[in-house]
Amino acid sequence: MTRPRRSLLVAMLSGLSEPVSAAKDAAWQALRCGGILLLRHATAPGGGDPPGMRLDDCATQRNLDDAGRAQARRIGEAIRAAGVDVGSVLASAWCRTRETAEIAFPGRVVLEPAFNSFFADSRAGPAQTAAAQAILRAWSGPGALFVSTHQVNITALTGIVPASGEGVVLRKEGDMLVIVGRIRP
Repeated sequence: MTRPRRSLLVAMLSGLSEPVSAAKDAAWQALRCGGILLLRHATAPGGGDPPGMRLDDCATQRNLDDAGRAQARRIGEAIRAAGVDVGSVLASAWCRTRETAEIAFPGRVVLEPAFNSFFADSRAGPAQTAAAQAILRAWSGPGALFVSTHQVNITALTGIVPASGEGVVLRKEGDMLVIVGRIRP
């Protein structure tokens, strides 16, 4: 690669990293100011749940693996290291979301059915999404709200398809929920 092309490439890449870094900083700042983190549960290999899945039996579900548990620990550590005061921890009833939240914030998890997956029953999506929006809009702290949920829920709420262990940060502006950015601790 010639020197002018290399310089142009470096300039282009450095220009791209600044907005990405600024967006990530804004997301962390929003959380420090009492924002909302919608987190897709940590890594649980596969997709969906096995036939015969029951919420009352983790052995029948798709669960976190060792990498997912390590990821959940990193999530909690990163949030604490960023100086985020977590006021409440909500999770869906699925074992992988509960375990993610419990590893990140031991002893603080409250189950909230509005954040249960509707992957297997899309007809439940609109009502659940409305219930989830009401909870998010009602959040007033103190501290940030941490929600461990599923991709289908986060996508319905934000239009974003997060990776496992990735979070979408929201802040309230009046009655509206505004997407601030994404974080992947």
